[in-house]
Amino acid sequence: MGTTTDTRPFFLDCDTGIDDALALAYLLGAGANLVGIGSVSGNTSAAQGALNTQNLLALSGHAGIPVALGHHDAQARPYGGGAPHVHGNNGIGEVQLPDAGLELAPESAPEMLVRLARAHAGELRVIAIGPLTNIAAALRLDPELPSLVRELTIMGGAALAPGNITAAAEANIHNDPEAAAEVFAADWEIVLVPLDVTMNHVLEEHDLQTLAASEAPAVQAVAAMLGYYFDFYKSVFGRRCSVMHDPLAAAIAIGKVRPTSAPYARVVVDATDGPGRGQTICDLRGRYKGHPKPDGAHCRVVLAATEDAIGEIVRGTLALADASLVVLP
Repeated sequence: MGTTTDTRPFFLDCDTGIDDALALAYLLGAGANLVGIGSVSGNTSAAQGALNTQNLLALSGHAGIPVALGHHDAQARPYGGGAPHVHGNNGIGEVQLPDAGLELAPESAPEMLVRLARAHAGELRVIAIGPLTNIAAALRLDPELPSLVRELTIMGGAALAPGNITAAAEANIHNDPEAAAEVFAADWEIVLVPLDVTMNHVLEEHDLQTLAASEAPAVQAVAAMLGYYFDFYKSVFGRRCSVMHDPLAAAIAIGKVRPTSAPYARVVVDATDGPGRGQTICDLRGRYKGHPKPDGAHCRVVLAATEDAIGEIVRGTLALADASLVVLP
């Protein structure tokens, strides 16, 4: 799919809000081989996120990619209603995508992940850009999952940077710390893309206008969504712009953006009910010795990435215009 021939299989787990939508458009334009997508509650409900995903896939000409519904509630607490002040009531900035009328996969998102990991043993790469509820549930379904997945890229957490939900916690991890703790404790190769790097790569007005000028309906729709996101981030940066949490994680996962600092570290998640709930505690004490890999560490924490990350995301997303598009009435 897209304009390149990347045959590596990827599974995307997402809570399709605005930056998830851009991440999906980017992955399609960049030619990632998405063999399945799961939805989870976070920015919006799992059901709304699945619908947003399906409609965007159809608008992009990729309606054949299966979408599975994942967990509505977190492990220990009910779904909290999402983040309408950031992503709108429908998760995508109140943009109304044409209803593609697609059917969901007959299996749950965790079941789909386990099946695909078995079908692509040792090759499947997982990109998790929402709360980790589905990933933890898949672990419980198949404890061998970490040995079957080649790499798990997670957008979430904050290593040295402040959180964005609390002083300590980032949204994806904070929305289900119990699941996150379970995922980080499992023995698989993890690439964590935290706020430390995502907050430093910002989409500006001229980038938004470039996307809006695309002839691809899906890119135009994502650009319209981003206008809502820009309004929110004005309160953070003092100007209309937006950070690229999920698209940056996607670009790193498919190898189009290179981390320039990504030391291995032991990572645990605070799942208590105290002020640190949802914090990703990254043991980076080795920084004074050049970050040697600690014994037993299996998580690389991305602290910095190549400067042209935004350019890569914009170019990859614009490549959707070269794909075979299905324009719905």
